[in-house]
Amino acid sequence: MILKVENVTKRFGGLVALNKVSFTLEKGEILGIIGPNGAGKTTLFNVICGVYSPEEGRIIFSDVDITGLPPFKITRLGIARTHQVVKPLNDLTVKENVMVGACFGKSYMGLEDAEKIAEGVLDTVGLKERSELLAGKLNVPEKKRLELARALASQPTLLLLDEVLAGLNPLEVSKMLEVIRKIRDNGVTIMMIEHLMHAIMNVSDRIIVLDYGAKIAEGKPEEVANNPKVIEAYLGDPDLALKLLKKEG
Repeated sequence: MILKVENVTKRFGGLVALNKVSFTLEKGEILGIIGPNGAGKTTLFNVICGVYSPEEGRIIFSDVDITGLPPFKITRLGIARTHQVVKPLNDLTVKENVMVGACFGKSYMGLEDAEKIAEGVLDTVGLKERSELLAGKLNVPEKKRLELARALASQPTLLLLDEVLAGLNPLEVSKMLEVIRKIRDNGVTIMMIEHLMHAIMNVSDRIIVLDYGAKIAEGKPEEVANNPKVIEAYLGDPDLALKLLKKEG
């Protein structure tokens, strides 16, 4: 087990954004997090990464209690994340953007080592040929890959992906899923938030469903897709389950 979230509660004034959420994550898994807008998905990522401290509960990562630690310390322990809205450093090159992730990641690398890491990561995500281009000149799919590359350059053992498929066309989605699987095959455990149901149902080993800050379901994709609570709260159509679980061509 690489991560344990235990009865985590986060409030913003009178709003309960997370309500006693508990789950575990095994090393090497891809865990999907789904739910309606406002369900608490990104808040969960922010609590795990130290952006917010929970009012209740604990977060254990690789047998270390990281509850309430600041983000830079959590990064040093081996957790990285992407963001829904990508914000590259537009006046730096693609490679330099990724080097930033290596310099301020798990190992605080020097520039020479950071450049080597950046070159390898850019090859992994398919941006090697764009490495000397200014980041501001990338298109949206390329910026998504850059966001992923910058997180990977920190050399995480756990990677949190927040809607990396949003805004991509079907071909771009397929390519990104290939990259995600490759990252997992290289030894990185993954949690990912996604609204593109067909994709997340087919790439995840397990799915957790949040609604109004509470976990309403957990299990294999086929179990979750056929769960009456999930259909009522999120999917809306019982016949959608079979469509979601069909493998991509």
